[in-house]
Amino acid sequence: MRTKDTILLENAYEQVKSPSILIPRRSKEEREKNYKIAILKKVQEYIKNGSQGDLDLGNTPITSLPQGLKVGGFLNLINTPITSLPQGLKVRGNLYLGNTPITSLPQGLSVGGYLNLSNTPITSLPDDLEVRGELNLSDTPITSFPQGVKVGGNLYLRNTSITSLPQGLKVGGELDLSDTPITSLPQGLKVEGDLDLRNTPITYLPDDLEVTGRIIR
Repeated sequence: MRTKDTILLENAYEQVKSPSILIPRRSKEEREKNYKIAILKKVQEYIKNGSQGDLDLGNTPITSLPQGLKVGGFLNLINTPITSLPQGLKVRGNLYLGNTPITSLPQGLSVGGYLNLSNTPITSLPDDLEVRGELNLSDTPITSFPQGVKVGGNLYLRNTSITSLPQGLKVGGELDLSDTPITSLPQGLKVEGDLDLRNTPITYLPDDLEVTGRIIR
């Protein structure tokens, strides 16, 4: 008859005879490497499936995107370490780049919706940039706005280092220049919304200035 002690001894013997195999835990570096590989596979799979819908890469370690990328929906890169975008990138929806270390944008960039660059170290824009929605450059060190940039919606330049705007600039919505060091407005400026000039040293408005909304000072 098997006693309680006999059963305990038998279990102990089985454990010695067939010890458990312990799998070592992956290192932090290895986990991060595998995560980056998984993110790249996600992008490749997105392209393979026809680049339809949104591509959400926010809060990931992605550092680059493939050449010729086209995004059918929005492209989210918020809180990533990405520093540059591929030439000719086309985004049908919104492009979110807030809180990234990006300093410049490529030639040929087209954004069908909203382009958010707030709280980035961006210092320049390509002269052929086309943004059909809003362009948010608030809280950036940008100092100038190139000729040729098209903005279909609001243009937010609040709390930037902007000192000049190009002649003939047309903004399809509000233009926010509050808390900037800009001292004058260009000839031919057209704003189809409010013009916010609070906390700027501007004292003179050009005769041909066109503002559909309010001039806030």
